[in-house]
Amino acid sequence: MDDEQQPDDETPAGPAEGATDASPAGSTTPAGAGSATPAGNSDTPAGSDPASDPESPADADLASVDVASADTRPTRRLPKVDADGASVAGGDDFDALLFRSDAPTADARDARATGPIVTADGEVLHGPPAATHAAAGTGGAGSRFPRGLAAAAALVAFAILGTGAVYAGNATAERAPVAAVSTPTPDPVRSAPAATAEPARIRTCSVADLAADPRLGELQAQVRNAKTGEVLFDRGGDTASRTASVLKVLTSAAALSVLGPDYRAETTVVKGSEPGSVVLVGGGDLTLTRLPVGQESTYIGAAHLETLAELTRAAWDADPANQGQPITSLVLDASLFGDPDWQPSWNTKERVDGYMPKITALEVDGDRDDPTADVSPRSDDPVGRAGDAFAEALGGGLDVTRGTAPEGAKELASVQSQPVSTLIQQALLVSDNALAEMLARLTAIKQGAGNTFDALQESTLAGLQQYGIDTTGIVIADGSGLSDDNAVPPSYLTQLFMKINARDGDLGYIYDGLPIAGETGSLSYDDRFTGDNAVADGSVFAKTGWIDTGYTLAGIIHADDNTDLTFALYALGDVSDDAKQAIDTLAAAFYRCGDNLSDN
Repeated sequence: MDDEQQPDDETPAGPAEGATDASPAGSTTPAGAGSATPAGNSDTPAGSDPASDPESPADADLASVDVASADTRPTRRLPKVDADGASVAGGDDFDALLFRSDAPTADARDARATGPIVTADGEVLHGPPAATHAAAGTGGAGSRFPRGLAAAAALVAFAILGTGAVYAGNATAERAPVAAVSTPTPDPVRSAPAATAEPARIRTCSVADLAADPRLGELQAQVRNAKTGEVLFDRGGDTASRTASVLKVLTSAAALSVLGPDYRAETTVVKGSEPGSVVLVGGGDLTLTRLPVGQESTYIGAAHLETLAELTRAAWDADPANQGQPITSLVLDASLFGDPDWQPSWNTKERVDGYMPKITALEVDGDRDDPTADVSPRSDDPVGRAGDAFAEALGGGLDVTRGTAPEGAKELASVQSQPVSTLIQQALLVSDNALAEMLARLTAIKQGAGNTFDALQESTLAGLQQYGIDTTGIVIADGSGLSDDNAVPPSYLTQLFMKINARDGDLGYIYDGLPIAGETGSLSYDDRFTGDNAVADGSVFAKTGWIDTGYTLAGIIHADDNTDLTFALYALGDVSDDAKQAIDTLAAAFYRCGDNLSDN
């Protein structure tokens, strides 16, 4: 504690504790004796303490001094008496004695407290032995004062005590002694205990042996918890590689983003520049069918050329300008899509085997020889096939040529495709290549990227941006996945399928179009999810893929433990048809493991 903040210096016990060898101790003085020093006394009598103040204020009333201001309080003098005990002028400075550096120790002061008590006549009533008196300076042969001064010493001590009592009492009335305040030392800041990280879950359901199946060739795979996004299993999941028809999922997602689920492709007929001429303008609807009304092609709900021809004839006949002028010529306009009509990396056997047509803005039935079959040989001239079918529907005998519609030509009739939401489901369910290419090209045109295969990289990635998944490393060569030049990391697919599973935005249309193991589409064929793998029937919703250099499967698994998983499996390289069964076996194992799937 600071020396200037010790309230005990102003307590009644102060004078007794402040007595020195030059000050009688133990006697008391009646209250009110605090002004014993004569007014105007400026002399220091012989024998007084040199520290006394010769300029003490006259008539200083010690009882009224503000104890809180040590710098301004008056000098307090000890009463001085002569040999007969009479009060005389002068006296020692009380404060000088009280605060002398040679003041007795606490132990000595405690001893003095038991000093002799004398009467006004100097008679000692009781007290310590003479030796103690002599040592204390209250009498005896070695005393500083003669014994005759005992009474005076008693009066001095009594006056001091009395003055101190009055002084302390008045000080207490004016201002209570301030208790010493000790600034507490703050406790050191205690750091909150670090949060104890939960131990990583140890998953125990291993599929390592199944993943090592040689039928899988060069395996790339990833599995995520569809709710948390945690990667449960990974084998080269961040490496972009060919996807085969799984790419149709990206094409569909981009189409939903750019075209929207309600967009419909439109085929129109306009008046030609020559008398009797009409122009059939392809709007990119590869589902338009040449079958008669009442018959469905492989594309359920497709528009019919027959309907378009009937509307065209009716509009032509209703125009007064055409009175007496029949329709005599037909111009075919397929300019909406640019060349080439065949992606250079595609194998031409895909067309002959019936899996892919040439991609033109004007064709019917995906240019199939058999409009009702999913897989059917395609022709060398889809535009010509469409033109011939329409000319026949108009009544036949027309001169058919190729060209473009006149600027601002009058529209006579039109028909529309099913909406994008339906086309996506048709494309995914049976992995229809023509529909996927149709959607990709229309997306590029709507996006303003162009109308050729070269535009698909830009337009597809732009359409995927709204889903907020990093597209780094993705390469888009076509819309169907038939090209070996396509490249998508499995990790992109597992993240996109998380959003599809959650039906984010319009992505629920993709979910609804996915084949289901053992039940619908390309996963219901008799070589998929059979035997022990049938345990996952009805629980795997996924897009299949197959090209000469790989088999793929990617989608959603509603696992046995009720966990939703997203997954992507690529079996690439020198693989054969039995890779499909190895893929199904691994997917069924994912189903059994659920969230306990181990990456080991």
